[in-house]
Amino acid sequence: MRVVADIPNPNMKVTLLAWNGKYLLKLEKGDFEQTYKISEMDVTGDEGAKALLDEDFLEAAMNRFVDMRDAFISTVRRNG
Repeated sequence: MRVVADIPNPNMKVTLLAWNGKYLLKLEKGDFEQTYKISEMDVTGDEGAKALLDEDFLEAAMNRFVDMRDAFISTVRRNG
């Protein structure tokens, strides 16, 4: 696995990786992580993969992090 780029973002850590014919967009916020796998055939190189990180996508990912945290807190309260 090769790190292609660390992409600056004020709200989360964003890393673009290349592995086994795919790009991986790895988003991290605190203890939570989201990874998106994209075939190298579906984008035009590294820049095409980076272009997927538009404002709407990153906002949806942030909302998903909130949902992940809420779900985890809920299960800890029920079962912890």
